[in-house]
Amino acid sequence: MFTGIIESLGTIQEIKKENTNLHITMNSSFTGELKIDQSVAHNGVCLTVVAIKDNSYTVTAIDETIKKTNLGSWKVGDSINLERAMKLGDRLDGHIVQGHVDQTGTCIAAQETNGSWLYTFEYDTTLNNITIEKGSITVNGVSLTVVNSKNNQFSVAIIPYTHEHTNFKTFKVGTKINLEFDVIGKYVSRLYSNK
Repeated sequence: MFTGIIESLGTIQEIKKENTNLHITMNSSFTGELKIDQSVAHNGVCLTVVAIKDNSYTVTAIDETIKKTNLGSWKVGDSINLERAMKLGDRLDGHIVQGHVDQTGTCIAAQETNGSWLYTFEYDTTLNNITIEKGSITVNGVSLTVVNSKNNQFSVAIIPYTHEHTNFKTFKVGTKINLEFDVIGKYVSRLYSNK
């Protein structure tokens, strides 16, 4: 389980394809604290550490994960939002994040507004995911509050700190992002739809 509070930006150093799997080697500021089998969220995707060498570690993504996320478009040199799994008893500064991406979305607007930024994203509604005004959403692993919720799109307002310390600063119109919708909202929606 994660909180959506990004710890570090990692850099992709190598991507190797093996059958339908991808082995991704990352450089990060906390590599020295990692252990094999630990979970780390990469742009919101929970992946298991399978190897560690010097300042780099490797994770493996299977075909199902690649298809449901923006992972297939990653390339060497990309900056990736990283968060280690939360410890029991830690503060939940963001919201409950599982690291299970529901679907991807697309940035359709990025606007600076007097020192902050407003990003708008569009997503496919056929998967029955929804946003609500002032509800929680995870975009590339970042816990955010929804504004301007509409049927197939929503916006988020980004403070300068978040803009500087996540890969939001690389977003432009057309950027494909990972979305994890609020887990509580998903359960409520499922219960409601079954009535």
